[in-house]
Order: sequence, then C-alpha cells, then structure tokens
Amino acid sequence: MSATQHPAIRVVRDRTIRIKVIDDCGLACTFCHNEGTPVTADNRGRTLLPFAAGPGRTGRVSIYSETNGVGFLAAKMAPDMSFRRAVRTVTKAFGANEVHLTGGEPTLHTEVSALVSALTGMGLSVGMTSNGERGRQVMPDCSVAGLNRVNVSVFGTTAEELQAVQSERFASAGLAEAKIRAAEQTIRAAVSNGVKASVNIVVPAMAHVDRVVNLVESYGQFADVRMLTSIQDGAESIAAISEVLARVGAEPVLRTFTAGTSDERTLYRALGSRAVYVKRLLPVRLPDTCASCRFNNDTDCEEGYYGVRLYLTDQGEYMVGVCIQRMDLCVPVADLLKSGIVEEVQAFKDTEVQRLTSQYGAAA
Repeated sequence: MSATQHPAIRVVRDRTIRIKVIDDCGLACTFCHNEGTPVTADNRGRTLLPFAAGPGRTGRVSIYSETNGVGFLAAKMAPDMSFRRAVRTVTKAFGANEVHLTGGEPTLHTEVSALVSALTGMGLSVGMTSNGERGRQVMPDCSVAGLNRVNVSVFGTTAEELQAVQSERFASAGLAEAKIRAAEQTIRAAVSNGVKASVNIVVPAMAHVDRVVNLVESYGQFADVRMLTSIQDGAESIAAISEVLARVGAEPVLRTFTAGTSDERTLYRALGSRAVYVKRLLPVRLPDTCASCRFNNDTDCEEGYYGVRLYLTDQGEYMVGVCIQRMDLCVPVADLLKSGIVEEVQAFKDTEVQRLTSQYGAAA
C-alpha cells in the first residue's frame, strides 16, 4: 500500500485550554454553538431560565443554550490579576502549555493584544479562532505580543455564499462582502506579520460543496485550509467533506489524534501541494462525568469530550466547563481543585495516550 492510501499516524496529548474572552460577534452563523453560552447581548436583564437560544435582535444563535442547563452569561475578560490567576490555576491543574482564544469574536476585544501578552508572559503558547472582523487592525500588535497562530473561520468567497449560512441580518450583499474582505485581510495580515494562519471552513451539507471547493482554491494559495464537520449535520456533513476532497484531488498524508479529546484531524495534499486538513469529532467520553449523561448515546452527544474551557460570568466569576451540551457541569475556578474534574481528566488523558499508541502503533 502507498503512503497516500495509509497516512502516517501521530498521537499527541491534549495540553490546550480554550478561553472565551468575549461574547460579542458581528456575524450570525446559523450553526453557532457560541462555546455553550447564550448570546449575551440578547439575554441581558433576563431573569427566567432557560436563556433564549436566539435568534434575538442580534440575529445570532447559540444552538445548545436552551437545553444545556447554562446558568450564566459570558462577560468580556480583562488582562488583569484575576485573569492571570484563573488562567494560571487552570493551566497548571491540567498540565496545559497552550491556550486558545475564542468568543464571540476575539478581534473585537479592545485589549486582545494585551491578553495575548499576558498569556505569553506566563510562558504559554497562544492561538486564536477568529472570523477576521478586525484582524487586519489588531494582528500587528498581537504578533508583537507573541500570538502563535490564528484560525480564521471563512464562510464564503461571495456574498451569496456567506449569506447561505447566516441569519437574515445579512440580507445586505454589501455587508456580506465587507465581512469576506475582512477575513481575507486578516489572513494576509497574519501571514505578513509572522503569525501562522489557517482557514477554518464548516461544511454542513452537500449543497455547500461548490462553496467549499471555491474556498480551498482561493485561500489554499497562501494559508492552510481546515474543513470541519458540522456537529448538527453529522453524516451529511461527512459526506459533503468527502465530496470536496474528491473534487480537489486530495491525498492523505498525516492523521493526528489529540489524546484526551474528541479531536482527530487528517492532513491532505490537494491541488498540487496545498495543505488541507479535515477535522472530525470522535465519540469520546469522560468515564465518570459522561457515564450517566442523558446525551450519552450515538445521536444526542454531538461534540463528545472536546476539552476544558474557561469562562468569565457576568457576575465576575471565572468558571471551568467540560461540555458545551452540559453547561450545568461548569464549576467555579475557585472550586476546581476539589471538584474531582482534574483527576478524572488527567487520568483519562493518560488512558487515551496509552490506548491510541497501542492501537495505532504511533509515537505519542
């Protein structure tokens, strides 16, 4: 068998914490999980639970917030002592050496470069997921602050393609075109400032194949491209990704498992030498926390155990979460070390490293 038929396999231990630094966002994607929290702008002042999943006045949605038991709204983090203390506690507890900034949209945070600087000053590698709204403006300062990577979520090369996955607020073609330009400018600004750039593309269904092929052809010229399955669309999303790979002549090179999470991705070479990644979610469960969960079956658990997330509530409390479909499992950072979560997660990572390296004969 050739290498293209059987890609090399690598197993890496999960050492990343996701940090939701802001809830604000200027897009309104129809499949957004918003890191498990409600859209803050649409729920301020709301006293009755559950929170509204949307779309509200912003047009945004949070697809799990009516069913995931979330009891707080997410607030904007500041690069202050409380932030540093919370991050230090969580990263030390879980043995993390990398953090990933999420939102909302991190580039809308007025102090995003200061957040990056605070984190790199703690010896952490810092990545970011962005739709590129203000990336061109903030990328130079973020680069100086030590930002290692930005994953830019891109949803179309034309206004029509972007509108296909947005709420009605993007009825304006001009607005959609401006968002597309901003994303491309962010990618170019990252590359020109020495920040690694990847393009993230969620592929919901077969109807989106042409759109995604266009994105691979357009952005693959100067950045890695990563196709992500839509957690709501399951098998149809996987079939659509397979069709895209066939259309661009992709051949698999390296398959990477992140032990201790549901994250599995394969590197392909397409259209000559362009790097295209496919990210899939595996049916991974924490042995104790997930055992009795009502979503613990083949259809309802859509993300599996993906890793640890850090939030700041609108009441000023830092929280740790382990599942965006079960936000009721979040615990205050102050209670983390006595919650049992750390021991469970660390033991699970150990087991997964051993299982995967034994199963695939790969080096961890």
